[in-house]
Amino acid sequence: MPNKKTRVVITRKLPDAIETRMRELFDVQLNLDDAPMSKADLIEAMKTADVLVPTVTDHIDAGLLSQAGPNLRLIANYGTGVDHIDLASARQRNITITNTPDVLTEDTADMTMALILAVPRRLTEGERVMRSDDWKGWSPTWMLGHRIYGKRLGIIGMGRIGQAVARRAKGFGLSIHYHNRRQLHEEVENELEATYWESLDQMLARMDIISINCPHTPATYHLLSARRLKLLQPHAYVVNTARGEVIDENALTRMLCAGEIAGAGLDVFEHEPAVNPKLMDLSNVVLLPHMGSATVEGRIDMGEKVLINIKTFADGHNPPDRVLSDTF
Repeated sequence: MPNKKTRVVITRKLPDAIETRMRELFDVQLNLDDAPMSKADLIEAMKTADVLVPTVTDHIDAGLLSQAGPNLRLIANYGTGVDHIDLASARQRNITITNTPDVLTEDTADMTMALILAVPRRLTEGERVMRSDDWKGWSPTWMLGHRIYGKRLGIIGMGRIGQAVARRAKGFGLSIHYHNRRQLHEEVENELEATYWESLDQMLARMDIISINCPHTPATYHLLSARRLKLLQPHAYVVNTARGEVIDENALTRMLCAGEIAGAGLDVFEHEPAVNPKLMDLSNVVLLPHMGSATVEGRIDMGEKVLINIKTFADGHNPPDRVLSDTF
């Protein structure tokens, strides 16, 4: 596209520094309202776009892609997960997909560790007591949580984020266990002092805390099904900072209400932004609004990745963060 600027459509408001750079480099359509674009608006924008920059709140399905203009050749996702994009349909139309790996690893791992601490130690319950002015003073038997030191942490998905969680958890004295598509190299296992479980079912039955750190794919949809959730011990906690669809949320809610699981820390939900209303009433559940990667630094780093991917592609080269068929 040597004679004109690349036409870029961005579906949500990005950090000011990123939007400024986008304006300098490209013919860009911004979303100044920062509300998800309607399907009709998205279809209209895609008719003239060379590049689409969606986020997790956009559902780029086959029907949408079939109405895109002929110039759409790159979907530069603002985020790591791409389960909201129909990858097969995009490839059939010869559309390249990129994402923003690596830059969210530490932020998401921080939030995972925060939930691992918050749920057993009842941090948000205590905070609510203070704000409601109900605290009557210290008592030796009141607001007792559970020690995490020495407990078994089972990590589902030992990629970049899972390993970053393991490093943090190791520092808190947790015993690290994991289930993954492939066993890690011996030197990585030794560094993390991590034990591999080929059988997810067997691992679930023996853990005190479960951390979900795998992507959402057809293979991981409801990976924690009702059957598998029943394998957990009654004192176990579940933490999810990956994707809500990995857990059968209704089954999890039923078991939490029945006291069959001790608690949960959830940053993601199966039908975002909707949340099962029964979860709202449970004091042993910490709920966060999908903010695991929500840091100023992380959002800027994501935007810089998107910029590099678009600029590289527009210059006629393969962008560095292409999503390949076997990536997820």
